[in-house]
Amino acid sequence: MALVSDNQLHSNNQVLRFRSKDGMFRLNTGPSSAFGTVLDELATKLPPFKPESLKIATKPGDAGQLALNLKDSTVQGLNLKHGEMLYLSYEPAELASSVNISQVKETQTIKQLQIDNIYDKEEGLIPRKRTSLCRHTDKGMCEYCSPLPPWDKDYQQQHNIKHISFHAHINELNSLANKKESGSSYISPLSESNFSINKKCPGGHDPWPKGICSKCQPSAVTLQRQNFRMVDHVEFQDSEIINEFINTWRMSGAQRIGLMFGSYDKYEKVPLGIKAKVEAIYEFPQVDQEDGLILQNWEDEEKVLSLAKRLDLVPVGIIFTDLLDAGTGNGSVICKRHKDSFFLSSLEAIFAIKWQLKFPNICKWSDSEKFSSKFVTCVISGNTSGEIDIEAYQISESGEGLVKADLISPSTHPNEVFINEQNDVRYVPEIFYQKFNEYGLQVKEKADPSFPVEYLLVSLTHGFPEKSSPYFKAGASNKFPVENRGYIGESATMPDLKNYLSAVNGDNAEELGQLLSNFHLLIYFTLNQDILSGQELELIVEIVRKLGKGENAMEEEYKLVDSDGWRNLQTILQVGY
Repeated sequence: MALVSDNQLHSNNQVLRFRSKDGMFRLNTGPSSAFGTVLDELATKLPPFKPESLKIATKPGDAGQLALNLKDSTVQGLNLKHGEMLYLSYEPAELASSVNISQVKETQTIKQLQIDNIYDKEEGLIPRKRTSLCRHTDKGMCEYCSPLPPWDKDYQQQHNIKHISFHAHINELNSLANKKESGSSYISPLSESNFSINKKCPGGHDPWPKGICSKCQPSAVTLQRQNFRMVDHVEFQDSEIINEFINTWRMSGAQRIGLMFGSYDKYEKVPLGIKAKVEAIYEFPQVDQEDGLILQNWEDEEKVLSLAKRLDLVPVGIIFTDLLDAGTGNGSVICKRHKDSFFLSSLEAIFAIKWQLKFPNICKWSDSEKFSSKFVTCVISGNTSGEIDIEAYQISESGEGLVKADLISPSTHPNEVFINEQNDVRYVPEIFYQKFNEYGLQVKEKADPSFPVEYLLVSLTHGFPEKSSPYFKAGASNKFPVENRGYIGESATMPDLKNYLSAVNGDNAEELGQLLSNFHLLIYFTLNQDILSGQELELIVEIVRKLGKGENAMEEEYKLVDSDGWRNLQTILQVGY
């Protein structure tokens, strides 16, 4: 819809008025002026925003048009009259910067995860069978047998679903905000929490801490338990992944942390559900202790993430141990995490939030093109039966907003999150949380000076597939030393490589391909690039990727066996080791 006004009378000097969420502005212009220059002047009056998100409408509530599509027109060409009121909508920028809209290119297509693209096309309706209350034919439908929406609360209670899925949440919001039958303009159903004070307030006063007004001051925050989850289930594709990870504690008595790599797929037990499929665990450089650990500088981060990307794998979460032997001699461990202590400490929760912010969820339904994260946190600890068990969590989107605004810190009490004090840099709004009192009534409690960490937690289920088909095909019997385990005497060396590759029968390319499909072996090759050339390494990565996807990799396997680099490596191993 074009920007058209009924009154098309123009004067040589015109005033255009602009109304936005940050105030109203007047600009002087002329009929022949390029609208791009008007927009550039307008940008100097607005707080930092994403230029590609700026939309302009002639009526309040209309979706409007992207400003980038109008910048080459003139004021007269857009039929704008003297005193015209235009309505602005835009997304705030994360970092302050000068904006020149006339030089900004068109926004690119948002690249969501494949699972999100699939679910965007599905309604996720829950089918119901015909009941004794139905009074229609087999082809009919009534209120007793019609499909339920994926966010139906009765279905949740009947199937013990604690949180609805992310896409069920999106569909529910869309059903309320963007009703097709109304024909109203589109409204983004999702918006990231922003609890920070606006230091570029257009109200005309000095920025915080010298000045403050209702336009730049964030509203009070009321925390509630999040009713949806970005990921519903964590599925470890092979039990040996966990067993091998726990072995470090068994051998040393010290705790361990790792980064889980895998992919996201449908989880059929929840309407529009998503599961994180864990294929491998990368173990960071770290100093492990009996009661904790210290992460060291991860110098190889870029190389490791690049390798995962070439394998079509993504970081899906972190996993760490918190184990203490019970001393009974039967392998039992002490239960440290329960309803009377804590499930995830405030320190661990904020640590998890920082990882979630590092890997945001790209989402076309959000006005900022991202919303929360699909990154999960898993804890291996003792359960109430004294057995080693796994618990999976995420931190709520509002928790991410609190950390971005620097409003919370870990507490000396693990089950409490401390509210930071206000200072010249940080404005702290009032923070409340809702709870049920001793009479069963929901009341609002002020978080002063802290609040329970459980208000940030979203619990997930976890398990193993009924029929295992792991991405890496080498198998549990073919083990290669795991990275960064030097403190327990486990380091990959050339003799280890020779011993590992000796399992191949001669130059059997197919056997070699299976054996190369080992995550820790790939890490070794990637971080020791003097062993093979880039060409041979890419062949190995492609072999592993194809095998992981269930594709035939015979062509690449034979190319590798016949390559000069691979033959040289075999010669070096035979002669030197």
